[in-house]
Amino acid sequence: MAAEVADGRWRSGRRWARQHRVGAGLGALVALVAVALVAVLVASSGRSTAGAGAARPARSAPPATAVGSAGDSTLVATLHADVTGSATPGGPPTSVVPGSWFGAPSALPVLAQEDGFLDVRLAQRPNGSTIWIPAADATLSVTPYRIVVDLATEHLVLYDAGSVVLDAPAGIGTAADPTPTGNFFVALVAAAPTPAYGPFVIVTSGHSSAITDWEQSGDAIVAIHGPLGADAAIGTTGAAVSHGCVRLHDADLAQLKVVPAGSPVTIIG
Repeated sequence: MAAEVADGRWRSGRRWARQHRVGAGLGALVALVAVALVAVLVASSGRSTAGAGAARPARSAPPATAVGSAGDSTLVATLHADVTGSATPGGPPTSVVPGSWFGAPSALPVLAQEDGFLDVRLAQRPNGSTIWIPAADATLSVTPYRIVVDLATEHLVLYDAGSVVLDAPAGIGTAADPTPTGNFFVALVAAAPTPAYGPFVIVTSGHSSAITDWEQSGDAIVAIHGPLGADAAIGTTGAAVSHGCVRLHDADLAQLKVVPAGSPVTIIG
């Protein structure tokens, strides 16, 4: 199984190695799924001048997306196995929600609860997909964390129970391959294959709106990862430097380690 992270594409390590030898500024995301490890490689791209301007005023973050949440926390449903989902609570089955995704348990934000059913956000395309599942088929937990990526200010903000704990400059997608906007979530945390990608890679439920299939990988998934050598470009104001992924300085990325799967990721333009 393979899929892309819109700043690169998931594929075999050998193919990535060949691409990496072609020249600087090219690359791809590789996800090698094993029982206890997901190794993710994320591509780089040249810097766009569109993101090189002065810092813009910060804007307030949107409210938490989970209706089934308490205050500034979000209810998360972790599936026990594959689950049959429906368009309405208890309605006829419409599809099967996988119990795991790229080797990690499916941890899905809860948007609403009704009569023993949960309306959850999905990690699969299309962006914004939701479905109702039986509450009995999931274990519920709560996360106080929420990530907001503001494309206009080129910053990532981390909230803990409604309080800002990180406001960092970010590398975002270029005009040709923009970072998609919408309500997403942390799908899983993957091991970084090299120090260039930072201490780890956060794979989100967001999918590129400009790229539907990268080199027959089958998808184009947005990730949050290290700078891939673009530290100078990102600087203190952020920049448009990727194929859609969000890049952070390593020290800033490290502060996201506490964010569990299922935590909301909101990307605004």
